[in-house]
Amino acid sequence: MRLRFWIYIVFVTALMNCSDNGRVGEGIAMPESDVLVSDVQLASRNPFLRVSQLQMSYPEFNLIKNEHYLPAFELGMKEHLREIREIVKQEAPTFENTVVALELSGQVYSRVARVFFSMSSAHTNAEIRRLEQELAPELASHEDSIFLNHELFLRIEQLYQTRDHLELDEESKRLLEQTYRDFQRAGAALDIERKERLKELNAELAGLETLFSQNILNEANDLAIIVESREELEGISESRINSAAEEASKKGLEGSFVIPLLNTSGQPLLSTMRNRKLRERIHKTSLSRGNSGGEFDNRENLSMILKLRAEKAQLLGYENHAHYILENQTALSIDAVNQRLAQLAMPAAENVAREANELQRLIDEESQSFDLESWDWDFYSARLRRERFDFDASQLRDYFELDNVLKRGVFYAAENLFGISFEERFDLPVYHEDVRVFEIKDFNKEILALFIADFYARPSKRGGAWMNSYVTQSNLTGEKPVIANHLNITKPGDGEPTLLTFDEVTTMFHEFGHALHGMFSQVEYPSFSGTRVPRDFVEYPSQVNEMWASWPEVLRNYAIHYHTNEPLPIELLEKVLAAQSFNQGFSTSEYLAASIIDQAFHQLSPEEIPSADEIMSFELLALEDAGLAIPAVPPRYRSTYFNHIMGGYSAGYYSYIWSEVLDADTVEWFKENGGLRRANGDHFREALLSRGGSRDAMQMYRDFRGRDAEVSPLLERRGLL
Repeated sequence: MRLRFWIYIVFVTALMNCSDNGRVGEGIAMPESDVLVSDVQLASRNPFLRVSQLQMSYPEFNLIKNEHYLPAFELGMKEHLREIREIVKQEAPTFENTVVALELSGQVYSRVARVFFSMSSAHTNAEIRRLEQELAPELASHEDSIFLNHELFLRIEQLYQTRDHLELDEESKRLLEQTYRDFQRAGAALDIERKERLKELNAELAGLETLFSQNILNEANDLAIIVESREELEGISESRINSAAEEASKKGLEGSFVIPLLNTSGQPLLSTMRNRKLRERIHKTSLSRGNSGGEFDNRENLSMILKLRAEKAQLLGYENHAHYILENQTALSIDAVNQRLAQLAMPAAENVAREANELQRLIDEESQSFDLESWDWDFYSARLRRERFDFDASQLRDYFELDNVLKRGVFYAAENLFGISFEERFDLPVYHEDVRVFEIKDFNKEILALFIADFYARPSKRGGAWMNSYVTQSNLTGEKPVIANHLNITKPGDGEPTLLTFDEVTTMFHEFGHALHGMFSQVEYPSFSGTRVPRDFVEYPSQVNEMWASWPEVLRNYAIHYHTNEPLPIELLEKVLAAQSFNQGFSTSEYLAASIIDQAFHQLSPEEIPSADEIMSFELLALEDAGLAIPAVPPRYRSTYFNHIMGGYSAGYYSYIWSEVLDADTVEWFKENGGLRRANGDHFREALLSRGGSRDAMQMYRDFRGRDAEVSPLLERRGLL
């Protein structure tokens, strides 16, 4: 639903989308022209004020400039409110003149917001950051003016109360029920006094959340590690060293080397870096982000955000923010989430203890006189992997060249599973020279989607990996999807190949799983398109797609040596597959630690929220209570640079492990049914991927699997049985 846009887009993660334009609802006086504002002259100069003239409404990146955003937002909000007034003016509410009309409202508003918030994550600049901060409370206020519109809510409520007599099809009835629930959860039923306080809270939260996220990116750039000599970088590949030299050169630091920080606590280069003092320096710098004073310290911001969220939840009738969020997820309750996390925490900690003992053994055998620390874990676990499986993970990179992984791996698996095909497009504009565009055709040779691939890290791009939609599929609007994937792969030096770690390979498969979810959508209403499913279900299809990264047939096809063109040796392939369960205690524990921090903060009442000075000690206490306060294994994200919880994953970071139960059980289904077979892909697509949010998530899973999910495949995968 278009008016839910701010809720989805305030932080563009893996999956923040917005609705598309389309035809008008019955009885609504809306102009049929693409231009929805009266100032035709302005519209001719601003590409957001009309539907893109490019194929499938692909954004006109070649025309879009910073100065277009603010006037498009202002006019878009004005037009959106005019459309809402037209809806309210209709005499008797009908599904078409109220609910469908809402789906079709706010075309200019959502068009500019899609691009603006995508750029604020993928390719920001000082003007976008300034506008983002300035606009945040205004956009929150705009959403409130719709969600808290009493007359509009009365129309929706009247339809909801008579829904069983409206002769609606299943998807339309679900849309009406979802719309009513969204308005209720947004505060539409509150009295005037509480609505006014809610508006204040929403505006203040929008500004603080934006500042929090901007601080993370700014500090990551500010704290990039400067190394003075090549000798200090012993163990790192020549390609990575050259990249660090080029980054230093861009900053005017000729002869030095700059190592950018990635968004997670752990930094991948530590796995091969021999210089222990430099490892310690990088790791401690990573952990210090947002909590060591200075311009970008996020502790005060976080404390205020948590307090305002808790107050908002209680204003809306919930115990706390987590209670508010989980009511709308498949988990449904705090108890269910806490139980799942506790079920996994103890065996994960036990695995970590065993793994730590093995790593300490390696340190002792080298006659080193230090105890294992967090900055040693990756380095010595890489050595343990070599000892146990007789291969070095770093030697795999020569077989994981980016284009081979993309075309002969990610695309190859999708081609075989779903019958789709890919063709790179060079005629469509892009917002950065590193961005690529692909046209995707369905099995019947009709165009299915356009796919934007943005793989390289840069200072203007936030950390992590995510998918977003510029255009979402809808039979109502007739639109087909334009989907983007964003990764943060270090760009090599000029003329050098882009060689990936296996983690980066898996991430590419993961994000394309999100893309497939958006591309295969076949729903009537934009609100249900693609990845618009409960947050703790949205990661499920993407995690399933990871399985093809290590599926022997697919791995053999893309794991080709970039220089010799020789395939990955069979014996090395077997070792890679055998090592998949390696280090699972660490990976499970660092993930669970972040999930537990997220829940601990968001299960507090306003009075219980820690002050800025108490934030880090509260984080430690939460981990101690869960049995995961392990110095050698810090949480994947500490609270002060935990960007996920500024958007759709607040009180929802547990979603990855929740979805992994479904994922692991689905992998077993594929194995039982022959793996990479077109019939399997067609069943997965028809029963689940194409349905978006148009049906209950767990019912879709049962339609696909034939039963509820079993947890044993996950426990076995994670080594927790």
